[in-house]
Amino acid sequence: MSIGETYLNVVLERFKSVKADGEKTIAQLDIEQLHWASNKESNSIAVIVKHVSGNMISRWTDFLLTDGEKTTRNRDDEFIDSIDTKEELLAIWEKGWQVFFNALHSLTTEDLLANVTIRGQQHTVIDAIERQMAHYASHVGQIVYVGKQIKGDEWNTLSIPRGQSQAFTDAMIKKG
Repeated sequence: MSIGETYLNVVLERFKSVKADGEKTIAQLDIEQLHWASNKESNSIAVIVKHVSGNMISRWTDFLLTDGEKTTRNRDDEFIDSIDTKEELLAIWEKGWQVFFNALHSLTTEDLLANVTIRGQQHTVIDAIERQMAHYASHVGQIVYVGKQIKGDEWNTLSIPRGQSQAFTDAMIKKG
């Protein structure tokens, strides 16, 4: 396998993991909790979902052919909390990720060093992918953090539970 194929496989798995963390958090919350924000300058999980999806649809639609900041995108609207149901929130979340994963799956190793445009600025495909990895992971981190604050002691951890690091490591080593 070439380095380009390895890279595309690795980022695909990393993005799937980021998506899963967001979904595991959303699953623990009801619709009222998904709309909670700590203050007027903070974004609720619903707003973050709307923003991430809007970004994905803009950036990854016709990824290699058009500027990633589409004229059809209304970024400011993404920060207005207008989602009514958890089902709607999940549909918005999934739509963005589907556009993104479809574009990622369509890339070839030859595409990785090609240039794409985002807001009139040239970036290699690798740079565009890495920018989005940082962006999406940051926002999913916010989703997880807000979820943990809301759930408190009722939070179901997404990773190794406290006090169980060594047992987890030992089990992983044993698995080989």
